[in-house]
Amino acid sequence: MKKNTTTNKKAAQNTTANKKRVVRVKKHLSKKDIEYFRQLLLDKMQEIIGDVAFIEGEALKKSRSDAAGDLSSMPIHMADIGTDNYEQAFALDLLDSERKILDDVVWALGRIDEKSYGVCEVTGRPIPKARLEAKPWARYCVEYVRLVEKGVVTRGEPLPDGVELD
Repeated sequence: MKKNTTTNKKAAQNTTANKKRVVRVKKHLSKKDIEYFRQLLLDKMQEIIGDVAFIEGEALKKSRSDAAGDLSSMPIHMADIGTDNYEQAFALDLLDSERKILDDVVWALGRIDEKSYGVCEVTGRPIPKARLEAKPWARYCVEYVRLVEKGVVTRGEPLPDGVELD
């Protein structure tokens, strides 16, 4: 009976150890790394806020006469109207792009606070430091992004059965 109790305890310990291995993600970023990436994200946030304010001020809040230096608010030529419309549409697209990045930056800062920064949100794999250097708000590991680019999976969706990462 003693042997069964010992065997049961070892089995329970092995199961617990396996669970810990599955749940824990290898910590690949030090506190110093985390603070470095936090500062990169905060700097990027300030840059985007400044860019958005500049784009709004230059392209969207000015009238045509302010932007072109004209004394009249009436365009002289139809092409001027087209140019004005194109510039405004371009500015709106830039603003949309900057706001999306800003959302991702805020999300990444939240992940730092949750202590889950630097981990692919789909696969659970660590995101390499080189990728975080280039794009500190990265949500996914390179292998997963490659599958997205190939059309194997849609961004944010789990891996389909039978598909494995490199």
